[in-house]
Amino acid sequence: MANNKIEDLRKRKEKIMLGGGQKRIEKQHASGKLTARERINLLFDEGTFVELDAFVKHRCTNFGMEKQESPGEGVVTGYGMVDGRLVYAYAQDFTVIGGSLGEMHAAKICKVLDNALKVGAPVVGINDSGGARIQEGVDALSGYGKIFFRNTIASGVIPQISAIMGPSAGGAVYSPGITDFIYMVDKTSKMFITGPQVIKTVTGEDVSAEALGGAMTHNTTSGVAHFVASNDEDCIMQIRRLLSFLPSNNMETAPVYETQDDINRISPELDDLLPDNPNKPYDMFDVITRIVDDGDYYEVQPYFAKNIITCFARINGSTVGIIANQPKFLAGCLDINASDKSARFIRFCDAFNIPLLNIVDVPGFLPGTNQEYGGIIRHGAKMLYAYSEATVPKVTLITRKAYGGSYIAMCNKELGADIVLAWPSAEVAVMGPQGAANIIFRNDIKNAENPAEERAKKIEEYTAEFATPYKAAERGYVDDIIEPSASRPRLVDAFNMLASKREVRPAKKHGNIPL
Repeated sequence: MANNKIEDLRKRKEKIMLGGGQKRIEKQHASGKLTARERINLLFDEGTFVELDAFVKHRCTNFGMEKQESPGEGVVTGYGMVDGRLVYAYAQDFTVIGGSLGEMHAAKICKVLDNALKVGAPVVGINDSGGARIQEGVDALSGYGKIFFRNTIASGVIPQISAIMGPSAGGAVYSPGITDFIYMVDKTSKMFITGPQVIKTVTGEDVSAEALGGAMTHNTTSGVAHFVASNDEDCIMQIRRLLSFLPSNNMETAPVYETQDDINRISPELDDLLPDNPNKPYDMFDVITRIVDDGDYYEVQPYFAKNIITCFARINGSTVGIIANQPKFLAGCLDINASDKSARFIRFCDAFNIPLLNIVDVPGFLPGTNQEYGGIIRHGAKMLYAYSEATVPKVTLITRKAYGGSYIAMCNKELGADIVLAWPSAEVAVMGPQGAANIIFRNDIKNAENPAEERAKKIEEYTAEFATPYKAAERGYVDDIIEPSASRPRLVDAFNMLASKREVRPAKKHGNIPL
């Protein structure tokens, strides 16, 4: 009798493992997608995944649903190890009722989020679903609400990563939208509130699903997504890479990795990196790769707001979050999208004890009516708020331009930078020499016999006197002016010194960031 029961158990599990059956698995593969279980197996270290709630079933009797089988209730949930560290995950199974979300499907996801919060482990959610299960009506909608609430409560406590590896439409998009990072797979994943057919009916606009909510749309235009992957395997490998930079929860620090890269390494090429003409661009990644361990970094939102760089890297084996102006795009100006991108990244790093390195070459906020009407004041204030709120170690390195309000927005001393270093090429001033000369010496230039010659002379005078790091250093706003080639050892020293930093803020429920 005991053997019969064991055999029955095995058969039940085998059926669950097949999900919607072989034909639907083959259809999933034909569409360029892996199954939920294949994705789970790729994510976790071999043999470590422990499944939860495999036998859960729906209890809906509407529209013939009582006869509809749903192995695993359309979502695989559980926990395991990623590089030897505990991680929870759920993967919606599109082969089972289209991965649609009902009451019990949502309950399985909620249990994963609850358990991960209890033990302080990251959560990876793999989304591949036709949306709410219509037959379950308000119970399905209630399920979404329960997930959204848990995503919000877990925010800033445990890292939450969403992978869109198929369709995600309607209310389903808001759970990923609350989480910390969103991955999308090129050509196979879609995200939108209302699909192309509804849009055509309501507004008359004719748009394809890919153009409306494809991976590149959300990585380049909307900024909703943070990473794009070429296929499912690439997506999972990228998630594993991201997790290696992150702590398991807000009470821990990120894992430290041994590095063979000399902490005292000098990079002579940095001494000659900047163009002689201050208006000519250069690639800020040429600075980043020479500062961080082994030149290795992982960029966040590489296709969105390219005028600012946000990336994870390691310095002396420890994770740092880097925010850097990129002179190659919009001269490195701050605009609405750059402000949003960097502010959110700063707040994530602060929540999870990741020190910040700010590399500054910023001529100002982007001018124009589009920016003003779009609320650049409100959006730019997010950066000021995020930096001021952050209590992690903050180190600022000024390579060239640091003008006006944008200099403050990139974390100067007054916004809480613990150490500010500058290259001799740094220009810390209210504005650039040309604009300043036109204002300060307006009358001198106007009354001169040769206005053009007088203007050039005044620009040169202003540059020599003010467009340097030395005035700021005289006032203590810059802690030291260093040779560019020595940037890595000086930064290693700064972060080592700040490792024990503790800073207390006034007690309050929460602030009111200018959203």
